[in-house]
Amino acid sequence: MIFSMTGFGRGTAAKGDRELQVELKSVNHRYLDIAVRMPKTLNVFEERIRKTVAAKLSRGHIDVFVTYRNTGAASRTVNADLHLVGAYMEALGHIRQNYPGLQDDVTLLGVSRLPDVFTVLDGPEDEAAIGALLDEAMEQALSGLLTMREMEGKNLIADIEARLNTITGTVSEIEKLAPKVVFEYRDRLTERIAVLARGIQLDEARLQTEVALFADRCSIVEETVRLQSHLTQFMNIAKAGGPVGRKLDFIVQEINREANTIGSKANDLQITNGVLEIKGEVEKIREQVQNIE
Repeated sequence: MIFSMTGFGRGTAAKGDRELQVELKSVNHRYLDIAVRMPKTLNVFEERIRKTVAAKLSRGHIDVFVTYRNTGAASRTVNADLHLVGAYMEALGHIRQNYPGLQDDVTLLGVSRLPDVFTVLDGPEDEAAIGALLDEAMEQALSGLLTMREMEGKNLIADIEARLNTITGTVSEIEKLAPKVVFEYRDRLTERIAVLARGIQLDEARLQTEVALFADRCSIVEETVRLQSHLTQFMNIAKAGGPVGRKLDFIVQEINREANTIGSKANDLQITNGVLEIKGEVEKIREQVQNIE
């Protein structure tokens, strides 16, 4: 099975007053790159999250978003900094003395709104309980992510296979055209020599030798055979499944290399046009392969 590196998954777990949600978003990346964003109170679980993700995924940039809520009565407490309030009141007293015309409207509500008077503290948490919720939510999120990556992978391979079939057909046409190039060269060379020789009898052996040398220089048999082999190898690896993105990327480079060689050796407009079609499809395949795990 081929997996894309693009996907999304969400998982939610709740028990009692606690609720935890995990969202996973993945895009293509050369290696496995995991970025975790969650409340500071849950930092103790970061390594656990990374190991869980790494056990299921081998490539891609993975964003992990964790949100946690505890609505229990003892989950948070509010402390008032009375020493700070006293300092505020003392400062307000100095202002009153220096500016007696100011209206004295200090109220409890007004003091409560002064900076840093109140501090909200999180109560002690049960790490085991949170860990259980995290495992449940992570399992759901990873399942959804893998399902989406699998669906995307199927779409990628379907598109790539269609393009490979197009390339295969074009290569077959080029193989049929290749012998014609030599014959056309022989005819052109014969006509040119005849014009230059002006009736002098041609050395047929020398002409055949020249044609043979040209045929050797422009032969693309090895390149087309290797290209066909690369196409077959690509599909075999794709059908085997697993994290094969790097292997497929290498084969695409080899396909492109053979196409370039054919283009440089070809002395025929139709073959050149065929090579351009192949290179266009190869470039589209390369883009798709970049997103395969």
